[in-house]
Amino acid sequence: MIIDRVDRLCLCIPMSLPDLDLRHLRALIAVAEEGTFIGAADALRLSQAAVSQQIAGLERAVGQRVFDRPGGPRPVTLTPAGRLLLQYAHRIMDLLATAATDLNDLASGTRGRLSIGTYQSVSVQLLPDVVRQVRQAAPDLLISLIEHDRNEELVDELLAGSIDVTFLAGPYDHDGLDLSLLGTDPFVLLLPAEGELARAHPGRRFPTEALAEIPLVGEHEPQYGAGTINAGLRGLGLRPRYAFRSYDNGAQQGMVRAGVGPAIMPLLATDPSDPGIVIKTLQPPLEPRTIMLATRKGATRTPATDTFMQIAKRECRARLARARA
Repeated sequence: MIIDRVDRLCLCIPMSLPDLDLRHLRALIAVAEEGTFIGAADALRLSQAAVSQQIAGLERAVGQRVFDRPGGPRPVTLTPAGRLLLQYAHRIMDLLATAATDLNDLASGTRGRLSIGTYQSVSVQLLPDVVRQVRQAAPDLLISLIEHDRNEELVDELLAGSIDVTFLAGPYDHDGLDLSLLGTDPFVLLLPAEGELARAHPGRRFPTEALAEIPLVGEHEPQYGAGTINAGLRGLGLRPRYAFRSYDNGAQQGMVRAGVGPAIMPLLATDPSDPGIVIKTLQPPLEPRTIMLATRKGATRTPATDTFMQIAKRECRARLARARA
């Protein structure tokens, strides 16, 4: 009788659902499963008094009884409010278990998501090997790519949090980014393998001034590469003219193969295995582009992002070294 009066008094003390904590919900589940407070205490490795306190706190928070207590050896039973609350308690515990698993996966870098910003030549020539190695290290990691042709668009995606890490064509600088240099990617000249220019200059080097007045194949001017190439040619006293322009690297190489004109392209954007073209080193060279990786300055990187960056740095340097050989 005294306990019953205390319980009624406790229900009158104002509380609210924000006063709930996980101990209340664990006690609710344990008592519901065991049928007695002492059984729940054994399951939770607590004293019976501690379990009683948790249930009392729960009932104060919801303002209703959650168990009918018949007294004696008979088991307690859930009230309508208790049955309703038990459903939510199970859902909350399941969500917390899922969150714990996801956090462990995030910390290990083996699962979760990784979103990468990239541009065309990296997507085609470099990224497949990098993603393959990342997948070998973390087979359950979901990897997605966002591709843009302009650095500004990739940086906008990065700063907005849409991607975790991005490749950029450099030189490039931005106060809001942490930048890592992967390597330099020289501009090279592509010629048709059987064309007059290739026969006239059989060595590996090609005099840049010999391109004067020759219509070229290249990118559209707004592209970073096109602007750099044209500025470099103008700096050498040449006035670049174009017979064909395309955003697609494969289309540019195809036009060279077909004899439409020579093309100046970053080495990483070319397919050196193409028997229809030859690749020459320009002399004097144009200022090379650099390949960079960027993350948001001050942002906490996931282990998956760190793994990706380590592999990308190693693979990019190896790929550029092989291409120059």
